[in-house]
Parts: sequence; structure tokens; C-alpha cells
Amino acid sequence: MPQQVLTDTVRVAIHAPDAIVRAGLLSYLHNDRRIREVPPDRIREADVIVVTVDVADTSTLDLLRGLCDRPDARFAVVVGKEWHADVSAAVDRGVRAVLWRDSFSQAAFIRTLHTIADGGGSLPPTLQGTLMEQVRWAQRELLAPRGLTASGISPREVDVLRLVAEGKELAEIATKLSYSERTVKYILYGVMKRLQLRNRAHAVSYAIRSGII
Repeated sequence: MPQQVLTDTVRVAIHAPDAIVRAGLLSYLHNDRRIREVPPDRIREADVIVVTVDVADTSTLDLLRGLCDRPDARFAVVVGKEWHADVSAAVDRGVRAVLWRDSFSQAAFIRTLHTIADGGGSLPPTLQGTLMEQVRWAQRELLAPRGLTASGISPREVDVLRLVAEGKELAEIATKLSYSERTVKYILYGVMKRLQLRNRAHAVSYAIRSGII
């Protein structure tokens, strides 16, 4: 009987310098029919790239960039000893999950791969705390003085985009927010220029995808 082809297959590539570690991770992959291994020479095709390191630091982020420079690349990093990399920079580089090797299990590994492929992430509590502190600092010291939120969009820009998404005309938006039409146009132009969005529809789409509206 032909093997059933699953439509929700997750393509996973593994970069592990240690041959024994790599063999172990591959055995985990082969035990889940929803996961397909991607060979190293086709790593850019992977939905998730697993990278193993003893210590995560700045060189690890350089390694990730060298492995796959796709802007939408998603990595799961398996750490053997310690984490010393900037968490925000790691997330920006595409790290969506961090697993400690000493508390590793096949079930957790497979679950994490599917979570990443579905657009989620998984960080240990300590790294989550560090990331939240970095976000708070950036909001307080960098964004708030400029009237921006962590999304890079100001509250009044959010109000305008929400009304555009509701199908309101500029005149209606101006009346509802007590702005002039020129001000509404200026607000829309400002957010589109800053975030390099092509038009109003693109701006609304960006705001929806980002969970802003």
C-alpha cells in the first residue's frame, strides 16, 4: 500500500557539529511521520532549522545568519551549557525556541518543531523574563519619548488604521477623531513611509498581521 502523504508536513533541517547529537535528533525526526528531514545543502527550504551549540553567544547569531539568511528563517537552538547571547537580537535573527540539552525529551522536541512551524515559539522562563525586560526598557527609553509603542506605531496611528480597516472614508475618520482630513492623510503617510508600506491596504494588512488592530 502506498504511504500516505501528509499535507501538513514540517520540513526540518539539522545543523549539529557533533555526529552523535545529530544522529539522535534525526532519530527523533524519523519517529514522526509529519516531519520530513531537509538535507544540509537544501537548508533554505526548511520550515524550521535546528542548531545545536554548547554555549550560545554572539558567534551563535553569526552562525545562524551564515546558515540561512532568509528574513523569515525560523530556528530552534539546542543549548548544551549556557546562554550568553542577546535575547532580543536572537529573536530578531529568527530564533523561535531554545531547548536545554540536559532537560531534553523527544516529545518536547517534536512539539516545539510543530509549534514553530505553526508560527509560535518557546523560550525557557529565564529567557522570557530577560526578553520582557529588554522590551520594557526599549519602550521606556526609546519608543515612549517618540510617542511610539513596541509595535512602532503610535496610538493615534492605531486609531486611524482601525477606522480605515472598518471601511471609513477620510472625512468620516477626521470627524470621528476630531482631526482635519489633512491630518489624517499626514498620519497615514507617516506610518506608511516609516514602515515602508505601499498603500493604505498594505498598512491595514500589516496592522492586522501584527495584532495591532
